[in-house]
Amino acid sequence: RIASATGSATADAAFVQQLSFNTTIGTFVTTARARIGPSGAPGDTWFDWSTDFCSAPLIGNTGRSFNFTDACRRHDFGYRNAKLLDRRYGAGHWSADARQRIDQQFLADMKSSCMSRSVINVPPCLSWAYMYYGAVRSAGGP
Repeated sequence: RIASATGSATADAAFVQQLSFNTTIGTFVTTARARIGPSGAPGDTWFDWSTDFCSAPLIGNTGRSFNFTDACRRHDFGYRNAKLLDRRYGAGHWSADARQRIDQQFLADMKSSCMSRSVINVPPCLSWAYMYYGAVRSAGGP
């Protein structure tokens, strides 16, 4: 069980780090779903659980050979909460290094998703994963 820590920079940053990098994607998704109320409204408003999944125009987060829904959800969580921690506690949480680490986790999550696909879909899925990774690296700022 991952407990929510609220109210201090250290505890909040540790919570975001744990979910972003030190849990399986399945545990992350289960935790994220539990934080959203049944109507879709946020249940936990201390952290930013919102997501647009993959905001890739025309492509979205799924295709014939890939489904990056969960990877996109965790990527959004990482970006949004690193920025939120900066606003709440001051600079240092959202940086080029933090962004690179979040983006690398995104790639790892997508590659893991690809490996669960049928053998014939693994190569095109990996191609999509690297394309998405390249897009976030070029457009994700700072």
